Amino acid sequence: MTIGTAPQTFKGFGVDDFKNWDSPKLVEYAAKPLNDHDVIVETIACGVCGSDLFTINGAWGPLGRKDLVVGHEIIGNVVALGDLVTEFKLGQRVGIGAANSACRECSRCASDNEQYCPTRSSTYNSVDPRSDGYVTQGGYASHAIADEQFVFAIPDKISSSAAAPMMCAGLTVFSPLVRTLGYDAKGKTVGIIGIGGLGHLAIQFGHAIGANVVAFSRSSSKKDHAISMGADDFVATGEDPKWTSRYMDKFDLILNCASGIDGLALTDYLSVLKVNGSFISAGLPSHSETFEVAPKGFLKNGGSFGSSSLGSKVEANEMLRLAAEYDIKPWVEEIDISEKGVHEALTRLDKGDVKYRFVFTGFDKAF
Repeated sequence: MTIGTAPQTFKGFGVDDFKNWDSPKLVEYAAKPLNDHDVIVETIACGVCGSDLFTINGAWGPLGRKDLVVGHEIIGNVVALGDLVTEFKLGQRVGIGAANSACRECSRCASDNEQYCPTRSSTYNSVDPRSDGYVTQGGYASHAIADEQFVFAIPDKISSSAAAPMMCAGLTVFSPLVRTLGYDAKGKTVGIIGIGGLGHLAIQFGHAIGANVVAFSRSSSKKDHAISMGADDFVATGEDPKWTSRYMDKFDLILNCASGIDGLALTDYLSVLKVNGSFISAGLPSHSETFEVAPKGFLKNGGSFGSSSLGSKVEANEMLRLAAEYDIKPWVEEIDISEKGVHEALTRLDKGDVKYRFVFTGFDKAF
């Protein structure tokens, strides 16, 4: 049984082949079979993530279907509910991030780590075993579907265009920040590598939880931006050859938010961690890029190297609460969604011509 109504087919802007990554076309496709805990939203905004680009240009592997619609920073109004949904109601404004389903039964799902469920399906280009093997479709579309565990209520104080990038970029950096530093990080220092779609939100959330925030970039071109976002200090690694000596024993956490790691001197960053400090990578580059580090690089301070994927619902709700309380906002440029608009956003993103997140709007006009 379904509460509310939604069309059986959705419309979106999809890609049929890697060679056409920059020219998604309007497509129509069958909706994913609805499960008891699923929520269907009518899309009103969707952020543009580097993951979208890497998926459709072939950097992350094959396309799962010939009409792939990407997008996993989705804001919309609830139009239909599975009959076991308890948290949401029709008409409510909600968000969906980079995951849309998990088993609900394993130890990870039971411990607020559902984003690490072994059978989790991603919001797009992922086989959902709980929906007859359907290959999922994303948010550059009229509608989206997700299990309520991966659906988040949006506070009234946050606009839809501001909320959209928080569904992926925001949560992806918020989770490692609070898991490593805690929700009260006063007296701790975090370094943020990369002042881009992820990093500009990491600076703001690091500041909000009380950490001393040091922003890293290769040049000083973004220094004023970083300071205005809440960074307490800024390091241009390409302009300051002695930065490692000045920041010896400084960092409890260094969070890598860069989408590319070519030329990133991991050993230098490990060297400035406090004893038992952590380097965590949240940015996810092309499969062709790898970190290089010798085991000896960890010995002098007992440092650790790790990664982080998305974030839990508990963390998402706290992130949104903090964003509303501290008026945290991504820097966005809105573009009306259309074939022309999607082309513009993707090609500009590919060139790095964005500060710092595109958000598609105008869905009511496109569909």
